[in-house]
Amino acid sequence: MSVSSHATSFAAPRTDAQGRIQLIGMSLAEMQDIMATHGLPKFRSKQVWHWVYRRGVRDFEIMGNLPKEMRALLTEKYSIDRPEVITEQRSSDGTIKWLLAMSDGQRIETVFIPEAERGTLCVSSQVGCTLTCKFCHTGTQPLVRNLGPHEILQQVMHARDILGEWPTSEKGDNLGRDLTNIVMMGMGEPLYNYQNVAKALKICMDDDGLGISKRRITLSTSGVVPQITQCGEELGVNLAISLHATNDEQRSAIMPINNKYPLAELLEACRTYPGVSTIRRITFEYVMLKDVNDTDADARRLMMMLREIPCKVNLIPFNDWEGSGYECSPMERIRAFAKILEDDGYDAPIRKTRGADILAACGQLKSESTRLRKSEA
Repeated sequence: MSVSSHATSFAAPRTDAQGRIQLIGMSLAEMQDIMATHGLPKFRSKQVWHWVYRRGVRDFEIMGNLPKEMRALLTEKYSIDRPEVITEQRSSDGTIKWLLAMSDGQRIETVFIPEAERGTLCVSSQVGCTLTCKFCHTGTQPLVRNLGPHEILQQVMHARDILGEWPTSEKGDNLGRDLTNIVMMGMGEPLYNYQNVAKALKICMDDDGLGISKRRITLSTSGVVPQITQCGEELGVNLAISLHATNDEQRSAIMPINNKYPLAELLEACRTYPGVSTIRRITFEYVMLKDVNDTDADARRLMMMLREIPCKVNLIPFNDWEGSGYECSPMERIRAFAKILEDDGYDAPIRKTRGADILAACGQLKSESTRLRKSEA
């Protein structure tokens, strides 16, 4: 299915249960248009924008520099709510996973991964997934709908709420931050929801918005080739490719999207990705599956196929889930695979699994929420 078909068939709601329009996700120009319909001047829009994105307020009554009548109007017509938190789980390694309910009751998962020098938020872009990658638990659940730009931003804003990272005054913008990086690697395929993802990330990157540098944002795709160049031209964020195989037969068997966008097309899009360089490399993600893609021959093919693409290869130990049918390659096999790449000059780190005890690791999202729904039923 094309990106435009996804946008039409799986559109996100823009109003809450009370029929209020969500202001989160609007650009400044859109807020100005909204305020103009109520006869309000443009400077009021800038004040609202500042309260929403720079101060993170969740109640119009807190916007003290707005007239009382305006605050009442906004409260009646518009929403700046956060998603409902269904569960919060904390891993023994410090990882936090939230199961969040959107305004229509649909649920997604968001994961915060703290590290010594940075904190990364793994953000979802869809409810469910349409790609059915064989090794990914998220892919076993059907796509319900896209997330709107407000729902993508709400995940980031919720994490800032919990981490206490909103300034408490006009002069409080120099706060130290635990949440420093965003990865679009949660539920769903971001490039099949490109317009909403792009709109949300532009607000994230706006210095007067959430103020997160594009150098600290990574978008991961399974290979929706037509939107890769568009992403580079319009957003300029870091690109990660879910690769996981070294020839078309192998990749199509575990990632059906390869039948539509085969490796030759995908790799050419990577070679020509706007801004790619030895300083700004593409990340290729490669999950290690025992007796599937982990041989020395696979490593050598991978080494050859990535020639002339400034890149690094993240080797990901497979995170098991019930009924997957796959096993993780033994660690000695993963190390041998990495050594072949490293001996040829590639940076090939072995990713440390985080949050596995709360099913927050790579490829495990939504599994807990599915079980929770079954138990509630």
